[in-house]
Amino acid sequence: MSLLVAVTWQTQPWVERFKRLLPDRDIVVLEQDFDRSAIRYVATWGPKPGSLSGLPNLEAIFSLGAGVDHLMGYPDLPDVPIVRVAQDDLTHRMSEYMVLHCLMHLRDQRRFDEDQKAKRWNPDRAPPIAGDVRVGIMGFGVLGQDSARKLKMMGFDVAGWSRTPKDVEGFQVYAGEEGLTPFLNRTDILIALMPLTPETQGMLNRSLFEKLAHDGRLGGPILINAGRGKLQVEADILACLDDGTLQAATLDVFETEPLPEDSPLWTHPRVTVTPHNSATSEPDATARYIAQQIRRHEAGEAFEAVVDKTRGY
Repeated sequence: MSLLVAVTWQTQPWVERFKRLLPDRDIVVLEQDFDRSAIRYVATWGPKPGSLSGLPNLEAIFSLGAGVDHLMGYPDLPDVPIVRVAQDDLTHRMSEYMVLHCLMHLRDQRRFDEDQKAKRWNPDRAPPIAGDVRVGIMGFGVLGQDSARKLKMMGFDVAGWSRTPKDVEGFQVYAGEEGLTPFLNRTDILIALMPLTPETQGMLNRSLFEKLAHDGRLGGPILINAGRGKLQVEADILACLDDGTLQAATLDVFETEPLPEDSPLWTHPRVTVTPHNSATSEPDATARYIAQQIRRHEAGEAFEAVVDKTRGY
């Protein structure tokens, strides 16, 4: 039985990782000749159209990351389970990012950075405490719930929103279209962790931002997007920052990546840009996770984190 590595970046490091973890398997890449009938598993990110076709004995496709939008709409996608990465390493990295940036906004750290550059001593008034700030997390799956727990430990008032109802101990979770407006109305810092689907594309727009709370302690609502770049309408973000609909934004993902040099997001004084690294998948941990899933499957156990293809995540 063979594992096919189909990626758009350098393949050899992934081949070497899987050979160490699965020494009893043939690890092959698209660029070489191989027996397509021997392929049981594919580990992939952004495969070329047609490259996954003609694998008659394929049993599963593993996405080399938490997202699977790169596979949704893929031509001739084989009808087998798609398994996304749902490892603790990635989850903890995302929670670190959310705690960091919520605290940066709470303590107005960007202003102090500017004061330091200007050699300006400006203690000003005391900032609000975390308990005075309402954080709302859109996308309340594994990543969202772990971030919520850690932000709550810091004292933030945290709630979640999900497309479908969820019962998560310790948190109010709003759901569906009927829950979206009341969720936004109580939110000072909006964290976006939704998957990219036809329903969520462009969801972070002016209409949504205008429903955020404007009576909070931070001077206006704040957006943190570490989900997918195409969730956001960047022209709306910029316009809302300029007219006060938004107070600030931290963006880790963008409509076009890498972020073009001429994008005004780079230099906007109320925008923090990070290079899509909020929860970068650590390659060795990702490979271990996939190898474990293969062993589970062959021992008669179910795959973990199987994608619901009708929902796209």
